[in-house]
Amino acid sequence: MLVDVIINIGWAVVFSVLGGAVGMGLVLASARVLPKLIDRMTPDLDEAKEIARGNAAVAEYFGRIVSAGILGISLVIAAAVLGGILAALHG
Repeated sequence: MLVDVIINIGWAVVFSVLGGAVGMGLVLASARVLPKLIDRMTPDLDEAKEIARGNAAVAEYFGRIVSAGILGISLVIAAAVLGGILAALHG
């Protein structure tokens, strides 16, 4: 009985470490892809050029949209990691 508990805790640690590593990779990938995606969705507006010109409105909008996307992806990854940990503990 105690051995099963220790094994379940070990699997929970493995799931959390692997899930965290995969999650970090996905968040870093989304931080790289989302700005390009937003830039493609607004073809009439060159965000990089407007930000370089000092247009604060474009910079704030672009930053908020990209950061909201990254936070959303982070929440989904956190829920998946937590689900893996809970599955390991109740296995």
